[in-house]
Amino acid sequence: RVGGIVPIFRFAVAKRSERIPMIEVVDTGLPQSKGPVSGMVRAGGTVYTAQIPKHPVTGEIVQGGIEVQARQTFANLKQSIEAAGGTLKDVAQVQIFLVESSDAPVMNKVYQEFFSAPFPNRATVVVKALLAPGMLIELVAYAHIGG
Repeated sequence: RVGGIVPIFRFAVAKRSERIPMIEVVDTGLPQSKGPVSGMVRAGGTVYTAQIPKHPVTGEIVQGGIEVQARQTFANLKQSIEAAGGTLKDVAQVQIFLVESSDAPVMNKVYQEFFSAPFPNRATVVVKALLAPGMLIELVAYAHIGG
């Protein structure tokens, strides 16, 4: 018995009163969210992240339409994945949320500035609104890094 961990063969189990964290927060260098969320977490060799078009210094939503917001959102994703030790080639799936379906062609153009074949699996969903006023795009991405 070591610190509440009971070795069993090559595995260990924690006492019910002690939880071993399943996730680790990754410091992306981007401003923290105002809400109770982590911008990126790692569980094993997989990282999970949600990105919005926030300015990398001020944290404010960038203005200027879908092209500017999409470029900032993908730049934030790239910065986050690199902070976790990976590249955009490690991204396996992206879920993109747009407020206007008419923004999809421009978003796709910007998407291809950041991703090339073989592309990650992707879903693009049009929603009524996003949480921050003026925000036109949000994404969730999953990447396998290492291991």
